Amino acid sequence: MPQGQLAQVLRGVLKPEDDRLIVGPSSIDDAGVVLLDERDGMGPGNSVALVQTVDYFPPVVDDPYLYGAIAAANSLSDVYAMGGRAFTVLNLAGFPKDFPQEWITEIFRGGFDKVAEAGAIVAGGHTVQSAEAQFGFAVTGIVDRAKVTANSGAKVGDVIYLTKALGMGTMTTSAKFNKITWEEMKPAALQMATLNDKAALAMNQVTTHACTDITGFGLAGHSHNIGKASGVVLSFDTSSLPLFPRALELASAGGTSGGAKRGRAGLAEFVEVAEGLEDGLVNLVFDAETSGGLMILVPAAQAQQLESELAARDQLVARIGEVEAGGAATTVRFR
Repeated sequence: MPQGQLAQVLRGVLKPEDDRLIVGPSSIDDAGVVLLDERDGMGPGNSVALVQTVDYFPPVVDDPYLYGAIAAANSLSDVYAMGGRAFTVLNLAGFPKDFPQEWITEIFRGGFDKVAEAGAIVAGGHTVQSAEAQFGFAVTGIVDRAKVTANSGAKVGDVIYLTKALGMGTMTTSAKFNKITWEEMKPAALQMATLNDKAALAMNQVTTHACTDITGFGLAGHSHNIGKASGVVLSFDTSSLPLFPRALELASAGGTSGGAKRGRAGLAEFVEVAEGLEDGLVNLVFDAETSGGLMILVPAAQAQQLESELAARDQLVARIGEVEAGGAATTVRFR
């Protein structure tokens, strides 16, 4: 659902929040976070909270095993974005009646292998017949209350890092329309199937004010959520953005998903784009991503340590911007 439409729907139906809800739907965060207390059988002063999220989508690649792995990595990523670790998952799957059984088997195998890699437990699931294939997971994670990295914590002066290259919407769309070969697409598929667990471990070694994973709302949309919830502006140096090989070329040729057009229209009043930026690059920052990296916001004094922690875990180290004071409607700037 487009970001603006979702916000309008939620505004009309959300009820007063329970005091155990640390992070809820009002801030359009990556996951919900609920603190366990005496009402839940925990002792006084408990700091353990549950992280809960759900995600599923149709195939983004033609390889069934990698599709399952990507869907799992994407679902698990929301827990990592909140500073937590995955604990259990419930599978959600729908397939057409005549869908080949061997493909279904490979999709499940890819998903379950990725869950095992994350150290989580498959506790059950639900399957239905559907018009097209759909696959994903509802995930429960665990986080220390003091480590929660919600959208609302960004502060002026924070430095912004990204841990995966941008361009997955462009790559999957280009592959769908046979603009690139599988050999060109496979490295992107492998990036999407990579867990964000190591990036989250690095993030948890430093003071982190906010974090999100760059997925369906794209870089611009997820940045807007942080800017709005925190009352700040996220300012990006577009020359520092890590772009997947060929993504800019393909985006400039019109190879972005529908998310780019929706994002540019829906966020026009909030996102400031400098004159002269290449249109293909602008489309990329608005385009939907699948299983993207973590965008981590830390105080400037913690930047060097975060870089060291990411590098020690073989994670991409891309310093892409900083947080500025908020004003008017603007939440994001691209320069």
